[in-house]
Amino acid sequence: MGILLDRLAEKKLLVSDGAWGTMLQAKGMTPGSCTEEWNVSNGDAVKSVAKAYGDAGSDLVLTNTFGGSRCKLEKFGFGDRVAEFNQAGARLSIAGAPDAVIAASIGPTGEFLEPLGEMTAGQMEEVFAEQIAAVLAGGVKVVCVETMTALEEAQCAIRAARKVGDGIDVIATMTFDATAQGFKTMMGVDVERAAAGLIEAGADVIGANCGNGIANMIKIAQEYRAVTDKPILIHANAGMPELVNGKTVFRETPADMAGRVGELVDAGANIIGGCCGTTPEHIAAMKEAVDKLR
Repeated sequence: MGILLDRLAEKKLLVSDGAWGTMLQAKGMTPGSCTEEWNVSNGDAVKSVAKAYGDAGSDLVLTNTFGGSRCKLEKFGFGDRVAEFNQAGARLSIAGAPDAVIAASIGPTGEFLEPLGEMTAGQMEEVFAEQIAAVLAGGVKVVCVETMTALEEAQCAIRAARKVGDGIDVIATMTFDATAQGFKTMMGVDVERAAAGLIEAGADVIGANCGNGIANMIKIAQEYRAVTDKPILIHANAGMPELVNGKTVFRETPADMAGRVGELVDAGANIIGGCCGTTPEHIAAMKEAVDKLR
Protein backbone atom coordinates (compact mmCIF):
# COMPACT_ATOMS: atom_id res chain seq x y z
CA MET A 1 0.00 0.00 0.00
CA GLY A 2 1.42 3.37 -1.05
CA ILE A 3 1.25 6.87 0.39
CA LEU A 4 -2.23 7.71 -0.93
CA LEU A 5 -3.88 4.54 0.30
CA ASP A 6 -2.14 4.99 3.65
CA ARG A 7 -3.53 8.52 3.93
CA LEU A 8 -6.98 7.30 2.95
CA ALA A 9 -6.88 4.52 5.54
CA GLU A 10 -5.92 7.09 8.17
CA LYS A 11 -8.48 9.80 7.32
CA LYS A 12 -11.27 7.71 5.66
CA LEU A 13 -12.27 10.63 3.39
CA LEU A 14 -9.88 12.81 1.40
CA VAL A 15 -10.29 16.16 -0.31
CA SER A 16 -8.56 16.62 -3.64
CA ASP A 17 -7.79 19.83 -5.57
CA GLY A 18 -9.73 21.74 -8.23
CA ALA A 19 -9.23 23.13 -11.72
CA TRP A 20 -5.74 24.02 -12.92
CA GLY A 21 -6.20 25.43 -16.43
CA THR A 22 -8.46 28.31 -15.44
CA MET A 23 -6.20 29.17 -12.52
CA LEU A 24 -3.19 29.41 -14.83
CA GLN A 25 -5.14 31.42 -17.38
CA ALA A 26 -5.99 33.88 -14.61
CA LYS A 27 -2.23 34.24 -14.13
CA GLY A 28 -1.66 35.09 -17.78
CA MET A 29 -1.48 31.80 -19.66
CA THR A 30 -3.18 32.21 -23.03
CA PRO A 31 -5.61 29.59 -24.35
CA GLY A 32 -3.97 27.27 -26.85
CA SER A 33 -0.49 27.61 -25.39
CA CYS A 34 1.52 24.70 -24.02
CA THR A 35 0.46 24.45 -20.39
CA GLU A 36 3.36 22.19 -19.42
CA GLU A 37 5.93 24.64 -20.80
CA TRP A 38 4.90 26.95 -17.97
CA ASN A 39 6.58 24.53 -15.58
CA VAL A 40 9.92 25.92 -16.76
CA SER A 41 9.04 29.44 -17.93
CA ASN A 42 6.56 30.42 -15.19
CA GLY A 43 7.35 28.05 -12.35
CA ASP A 44 6.33 30.45 -9.59
CA ALA A 45 2.83 30.78 -11.09
CA VAL A 46 2.46 27.00 -11.33
CA LYS A 47 3.71 26.49 -7.78
CA SER A 48 1.25 29.12 -6.54
CA VAL A 49 -1.68 27.05 -7.86
CA ALA A 50 -0.52 24.00 -5.93
CA LYS A 51 -0.02 26.22 -2.87
CA ALA A 52 -3.52 27.67 -3.20
CA TYR A 53 -5.06 24.22 -3.14
CA GLY A 54 -2.81 23.06 -0.33
CA ASP A 55 -3.77 26.13 1.69
CA ALA A 56 -7.46 25.39 0.96
CA GLY A 57 -7.04 22.03 2.66
CA SER A 58 -6.49 19.59 -0.20
CA ASP A 59 -5.16 16.22 0.94
CA LEU A 60 -4.35 15.39 -2.70
CA VAL A 61 -2.89 17.88 -5.20
CA LEU A 62 -2.15 17.12 -8.85
CA THR A 63 0.69 18.29 -11.07
CA ASN A 64 0.66 20.53 -14.12
CA THR A 65 1.50 17.62 -16.43
CA PHE A 66 -1.89 16.66 -17.92
CA GLY A 67 -0.71 17.10 -21.52
CA GLY A 68 2.90 16.12 -20.87
CA SER A 69 3.11 13.08 -23.14
CA ARG A 70 5.42 13.13 -26.13
CA CYS A 71 2.39 12.94 -28.45
CA LYS A 72 0.95 16.15 -27.00
CA LEU A 73 4.23 18.05 -26.62
CA GLU A 74 5.32 17.32 -30.19
CA LYS A 75 2.40 19.41 -31.43
CA PHE A 76 4.05 22.44 -29.78
CA GLY A 77 7.56 21.55 -30.94
CA PHE A 78 8.56 20.35 -27.47
CA GLY A 79 8.77 16.60 -28.11
CA ASP A 80 12.35 16.49 -26.84
CA ARG A 81 11.46 18.11 -23.49
CA VAL A 82 9.20 15.45 -21.97
CA ALA A 83 11.53 14.72 -19.05
CA GLU A 84 12.22 18.40 -18.37
CA PHE A 85 8.61 19.57 -18.30
CA ASN A 86 7.27 16.62 -16.32
CA GLN A 87 10.01 16.59 -13.71
CA ALA A 88 9.57 20.33 -13.22
CA GLY A 89 5.80 19.92 -12.83
CA ALA A 90 6.28 17.28 -10.16
CA ARG A 91 8.75 19.37 -8.18
CA LEU A 92 6.60 22.49 -8.32
CA SER A 93 3.55 20.78 -6.82
CA ILE A 94 5.68 19.12 -4.15
CA ALA A 95 7.15 22.49 -3.23
CA GLY A 96 3.81 24.31 -3.39
CA ALA A 97 1.80 21.86 -1.31
CA PRO A 98 4.28 20.07 0.97
CA ASP A 99 1.62 18.69 3.32
CA ALA A 100 -0.48 17.12 0.55
CA VAL A 101 -0.06 13.87 -1.31
CA ILE A 102 1.04 14.83 -4.82
CA ALA A 103 -0.30 12.88 -7.80
CA ALA A 104 1.04 13.17 -11.32
CA SER A 105 -1.70 14.18 -13.75
CA ILE A 106 -1.55 11.96 -16.85
CA GLY A 107 -4.07 12.86 -19.55
CA PRO A 108 -4.93 11.34 -22.93
CA THR A 109 -2.36 11.33 -25.72
CA GLY A 110 -4.83 12.59 -28.31
CA GLU A 111 -4.07 9.51 -30.42
CA PHE A 112 -6.14 6.43 -31.19
CA LEU A 113 -5.12 2.81 -30.95
CA GLU A 114 -5.39 0.50 -33.95
CA PRO A 115 -7.65 0.00 -35.85
CA LEU A 116 -9.13 3.49 -35.27
CA GLY A 117 -5.66 5.02 -35.25
CA GLU A 118 -2.09 4.12 -36.04
CA MET A 119 -0.66 3.38 -32.59
CA THR A 120 -0.27 -0.11 -31.20
CA ALA A 121 -0.92 -0.75 -27.52
CA GLY A 122 2.80 -1.32 -27.04
CA GLN A 123 3.66 2.03 -28.58
CA MET A 124 1.10 3.83 -26.46
CA GLU A 125 2.40 2.18 -23.31
CA GLU A 126 5.89 3.40 -24.21
CA VAL A 127 4.60 6.98 -24.59
CA PHE A 128 2.97 6.84 -21.17
CA ALA A 129 5.96 5.10 -19.60
CA GLU A 130 8.28 7.89 -20.76
CA GLN A 131 6.08 10.56 -19.19
CA ILE A 132 5.36 8.66 -16.00
CA ALA A 133 9.04 7.83 -15.46
CA ALA A 134 9.77 11.56 -15.68
CA VAL A 135 7.18 12.64 -13.09
CA LEU A 136 8.28 9.87 -10.76
CA ALA A 137 11.86 11.09 -11.15
CA GLY A 138 10.54 14.48 -10.05
CA GLY A 139 9.54 12.96 -6.72
CA VAL A 140 5.86 12.01 -6.91
CA LYS A 141 4.67 8.63 -5.68
CA VAL A 142 1.11 8.64 -7.03
CA VAL A 143 -0.06 8.63 -10.64
CA CYS A 144 -3.49 9.95 -11.66
CA VAL A 145 -4.57 8.80 -15.12
CA GLU A 146 -7.48 11.12 -15.82
CA THR A 147 -10.11 12.38 -18.28
CA MET A 148 -9.98 9.18 -20.28
CA THR A 149 -12.72 8.23 -22.73
CA ALA A 150 -11.13 5.15 -24.35
CA LEU A 151 -10.78 2.30 -21.88
CA GLU A 152 -7.93 0.73 -23.85
CA GLU A 153 -5.88 3.93 -23.64
CA ALA A 154 -6.51 4.19 -19.90
CA GLN A 155 -5.34 0.61 -19.50
CA CYS A 156 -2.15 1.39 -21.43
CA ALA A 157 -1.42 4.24 -19.02
CA ILE A 158 -2.12 2.13 -15.94
CA ARG A 159 0.08 -0.71 -17.20
CA ALA A 160 2.86 1.77 -17.98
CA ALA A 161 2.64 3.17 -14.45
CA ARG A 162 2.89 -0.32 -13.01
CA LYS A 163 5.95 -1.05 -15.17
CA VAL A 164 7.97 2.03 -14.25
CA GLY A 165 6.73 2.73 -10.73
CA ASP A 166 7.70 0.69 -7.68
CA GLY A 167 5.34 0.91 -4.73
CA ILE A 168 3.25 3.72 -6.20
CA ASP A 169 -0.51 4.18 -6.04
CA VAL A 170 -2.39 4.50 -9.33
CA ILE A 171 -5.64 6.43 -9.77
CA ALA A 172 -7.60 6.13 -13.01
CA THR A 173 -10.68 8.16 -13.93
CA MET A 174 -12.94 8.29 -16.96
CA THR A 175 -15.09 11.14 -18.27
CA PHE A 176 -18.73 10.21 -18.80
CA ASP A 177 -21.58 11.90 -20.64
CA ALA A 178 -25.24 11.56 -19.73
CA THR A 179 -26.93 9.74 -22.63
CA ALA A 180 -30.33 8.21 -23.25
CA GLN A 181 -28.66 4.84 -22.55
CA GLY A 182 -27.09 5.98 -19.27
CA PHE A 183 -23.66 7.35 -18.48
CA LYS A 184 -21.09 6.53 -21.16
CA THR A 185 -17.79 7.95 -22.30
CA MET A 186 -17.41 9.49 -25.73
CA MET A 187 -16.08 6.09 -26.83
CA GLY A 188 -19.15 4.25 -25.52
CA VAL A 189 -17.74 2.87 -22.26
CA ASP A 190 -20.27 2.61 -19.42
CA VAL A 191 -19.44 2.80 -15.72
CA GLU A 192 -19.54 -0.94 -15.05
CA ARG A 193 -17.22 -1.74 -17.95
CA ALA A 194 -14.90 1.09 -16.94
CA ALA A 195 -14.66 -0.20 -13.38
CA ALA A 196 -13.82 -3.73 -14.48
CA GLY A 197 -11.27 -2.60 -17.06
CA LEU A 198 -9.47 -0.08 -14.86
CA ILE A 199 -9.17 -2.54 -12.00
CA GLU A 200 -8.02 -5.34 -14.30
CA ALA A 201 -5.20 -3.11 -15.57
CA GLY A 202 -4.03 -2.42 -12.02
CA ALA A 203 -5.69 0.77 -10.74
CA ASP A 204 -5.84 1.21 -6.95
CA VAL A 205 -8.43 4.01 -7.08
CA ILE A 206 -11.01 4.50 -9.83
CA GLY A 207 -13.55 7.17 -10.58
CA ALA A 208 -14.72 10.01 -12.78
CA ASN A 209 -13.68 13.56 -13.51
CA CYS A 210 -14.91 16.40 -15.70
CA GLY A 211 -17.96 16.39 -17.97
CA ASN A 212 -20.54 16.61 -15.17
CA GLY A 213 -21.63 18.74 -12.27
CA ILE A 214 -21.93 17.24 -8.82
CA ALA A 215 -25.55 16.06 -9.33
CA ASN A 216 -24.60 13.66 -12.11
CA MET A 217 -21.40 12.69 -10.32
CA ILE A 218 -23.49 11.44 -7.40
CA LYS A 219 -25.23 9.04 -9.80
CA ILE A 220 -21.92 7.98 -11.37
CA ALA A 221 -20.44 7.29 -7.93
CA GLN A 222 -23.47 5.13 -7.12
CA GLU A 223 -22.94 3.12 -10.31
CA TYR A 224 -19.28 2.58 -9.49
CA ARG A 225 -20.03 1.58 -5.89
CA ALA A 226 -22.58 -0.97 -7.07
CA VAL A 227 -19.83 -2.95 -8.82
CA THR A 228 -16.65 -2.38 -6.78
CA ASP A 229 -15.30 -1.90 -3.28
CA LYS A 230 -12.25 -0.01 -4.55
CA PRO A 231 -11.77 3.58 -3.39
CA ILE A 232 -13.61 6.02 -5.68
CA LEU A 233 -12.39 9.49 -6.65
CA ILE A 234 -14.82 12.09 -7.99
CA HIS A 235 -13.77 15.44 -9.50
CA ALA A 236 -16.98 17.28 -10.47
CA ASN A 237 -17.21 20.42 -12.57
CA ALA A 238 -18.81 23.51 -11.00
CA GLY A 239 -21.89 22.72 -13.05
CA MET A 240 -22.06 22.52 -16.82
CA PRO A 241 -20.35 25.29 -18.80
CA GLU A 242 -22.46 28.11 -20.19
CA LEU A 243 -21.38 30.71 -22.75
CA VAL A 244 -22.23 34.19 -21.48
CA ASN A 245 -21.12 37.21 -23.52
CA GLY A 246 -18.46 35.09 -25.18
CA LYS A 247 -17.08 33.83 -21.88
CA THR A 248 -17.41 30.33 -20.41
CA VAL A 249 -19.16 30.44 -17.04
CA PHE A 250 -19.64 27.71 -14.43
CA ARG A 251 -22.52 28.60 -12.12
CA GLU A 252 -22.19 26.22 -9.16
CA THR A 253 -20.86 28.17 -6.20
CA PRO A 254 -18.64 26.80 -3.43
CA ALA A 255 -21.73 26.58 -1.21
CA ASP A 256 -23.67 24.74 -3.93
CA MET A 257 -21.01 22.05 -4.27
CA ALA A 258 -20.29 21.78 -0.55
CA GLY A 259 -24.00 21.32 0.11
CA ARG A 260 -24.00 18.05 -1.83
CA VAL A 261 -20.78 16.54 -0.50
CA GLY A 262 -22.73 14.38 1.94
CA GLU A 263 -24.75 12.88 -0.90
CA LEU A 264 -21.55 12.20 -2.82
CA VAL A 265 -20.04 10.40 0.16
CA ASP A 266 -23.24 8.41 0.70
CA ALA A 267 -23.05 7.42 -2.97
CA GLY A 268 -19.64 5.86 -2.35
CA ALA A 269 -17.01 8.52 -3.05
CA ASN A 270 -13.86 8.39 -0.91
CA ILE A 271 -11.83 11.20 -2.50
CA ILE A 272 -13.66 14.37 -3.51
CA GLY A 273 -12.37 17.31 -5.50
CA GLY A 274 -13.20 19.54 -8.42
CA CYS A 275 -12.61 19.91 -12.12
CA CYS A 276 -13.52 22.67 -14.58
CA GLY A 277 -14.77 25.87 -12.98
CA THR A 278 -13.76 24.97 -9.44
CA THR A 279 -11.40 27.15 -7.41
CA PRO A 280 -9.59 27.02 -4.07
CA GLU A 281 -12.75 28.55 -2.59
CA HIS A 282 -14.78 25.58 -3.82
CA ILE A 283 -12.24 23.18 -2.35
CA ALA A 284 -12.15 24.99 1.00
CA ALA A 285 -15.96 24.79 1.23
CA MET A 286 -15.94 21.11 0.31
CA LYS A 287 -13.22 20.43 2.88
CA GLU A 288 -15.36 22.04 5.57
CA ALA A 289 -18.21 19.72 4.58
CA VAL A 290 -15.92 16.68 4.61
CA ASP A 291 -14.51 17.62 8.02
CA LYS A 292 -18.04 17.62 9.43
CA LEU A 293 -18.61 14.15 7.99
CA ARG A 294 -15.35 12.86 9.45
